[in-house]
Amino acid sequence: MPLPVVARPPPSRESQRGLDWFIFFLADVQTGFGPFIAVYLTTQKWTQVEIGFILSIGGIVGLLGQMPGGAIVDAARSERVVAGFAVAAIGMCALAYALWPIFPVVTAAAVLHAMASCVLGPAIAAISLGLVGPLAIGERLGRNARFASLGNGSAAALMGACGYYISNRSVFLVTFLLAIPTLLALWRIREREIDIVQAHGAIPRDTPDEKATSIFTLIRQKPLLIFAGSILLLQLANAAMLPIMAGVVTTRSSQWAPVLIAACIIVPQAIVALMSPTVGRKAQAWGRRPFLLIGFGALAIRGTLFATVTDPYVLVAVQIFDGITAAVFAVMIPLVVADIAFGSGHFNLTLGIIGTATGIGASLSTVLAGYITDKLGSNVAFFGLAGIAATGLLLILLVMPETRRTAA
Repeated sequence: MPLPVVARPPPSRESQRGLDWFIFFLADVQTGFGPFIAVYLTTQKWTQVEIGFILSIGGIVGLLGQMPGGAIVDAARSERVVAGFAVAAIGMCALAYALWPIFPVVTAAAVLHAMASCVLGPAIAAISLGLVGPLAIGERLGRNARFASLGNGSAAALMGACGYYISNRSVFLVTFLLAIPTLLALWRIREREIDIVQAHGAIPRDTPDEKATSIFTLIRQKPLLIFAGSILLLQLANAAMLPIMAGVVTTRSSQWAPVLIAACIIVPQAIVALMSPTVGRKAQAWGRRPFLLIGFGALAIRGTLFATVTDPYVLVAVQIFDGITAAVFAVMIPLVVADIAFGSGHFNLTLGIIGTATGIGASLSTVLAGYITDKLGSNVAFFGLAGIAATGLLLILLVMPETRRTAA
């Protein structure tokens, strides 16, 4: 597709590096709210019902807040300010967990954390698009995925060490402290280099075009509907695979289960860190559909291998395919959304639509796969998840159009 682009100088090295380290430290901050919450609250004598309520309310708010979060970023005049407030809010939530682990405070912190997270994802994508523009956004998204992966890996090691050697409470104190370098890195991104029009997926127009910028026109676009459906299938197939596999590994090799499961998490993160920049660069030359097909294909192969492989150590090697899928979609989701929403001014709202599809698919996946595992066994569940991934592959192959844009 022809792409009308206003020539502008590339962003400075300082802004690029600032965004790199902002994403790295933000991944560190967000990791503190992972499985550590359940462990910490258990040590505080919380019941499993209370812990389940906290986790559930965070998930529900996170799902419902995807589109409003994107709309807020689209309406903002400074994505840096929005991101800064969100990071500060998450830091305060971590401090609340550490200092006042009582039910009303933790509930409020869980809700606030989920709301802030709904804004942060679109804000990062908007800053990235505003800095480099639609033609270079693929490579920038690859860098984003690499630094997020490195941040997740380093944070998991740091938080685990703090929890083991100091206390479970220290995890949240460290999370609060990590918000400081996150904000400092955000401050290094120069505001004047972020094109606010570009950041919202809009283009300069001499006269307003209400049809082109209408939300109703956007949500009726065939590529958006197809892509949202494919991402729902992606999460429906993917979200339950690792939890079910963890149960299988624990049954077959309980002594080594914690080490094997940790390896199953680390291997994909390493693949994402290695592959993502290449995916971002090549997506502009090869197009988006080849990578979407690779991502779904790797997911279908992974499900099939989980169903047929019995050696727990080989299962860790199978996680290489999880890394391929993660590397592809970490870049492709915001990249395809930028293509689809180009010119509408609703880039971040569109990200919220896809985020909602992601949440629905992930929520249904664990319920569906868990039920099948209980009734028919894990092998049948894995084959079923592989079949869903294959359906997503066929949807991309047969229906999804190529969305790549080129300079006019």
